[in-house]
Amino acid sequence: MKDPLAARRKKPLPFPFVLEALADVITLTRPMFGCLALYVRERIVLILRDKHDGSADDGVWLATTAEHHESLRRDFPNMRSIAVLGHQVTHWQLLAADSPDFEEAALRACELIASRDPRIGKVPKSRSKAVRKRPSTRR
Repeated sequence: MKDPLAARRKKPLPFPFVLEALADVITLTRPMFGCLALYVRERIVLILRDKHDGSADDGVWLATTAEHHESLRRDFPNMRSIAVLGHQVTHWQLLAADSPDFEEAALRACELIASRDPRIGKVPKSRSKAVRKRPSTRR
């Protein structure tokens, strides 16, 4: 007999070892672009992508800025920009799932996040203007 709820079940969480390593510091997870975004307070720190769609961008996406790329590359020699974001160097950097040091690098990123390394994480820009409070209609 076919399971009528099978279509409603969520797919497994990507890279559960990352979630386990950050269990004590992650304050929010949120679906984003078919991936899973991880936050520490107001700062987005990682996106976990495991789509198996043929792109080379599955892995752990690091939220950072271009000024930190050089120093992060010393910790993560196989880190690169994310292809689906265009051909330019992006602030987001990838620890690719198909890299030979993927798990080691991902766990190292977790250690840096847990120690509050300022190179990883940023406060996301609002996609729209800030919502303004309506004036009160009470009198």
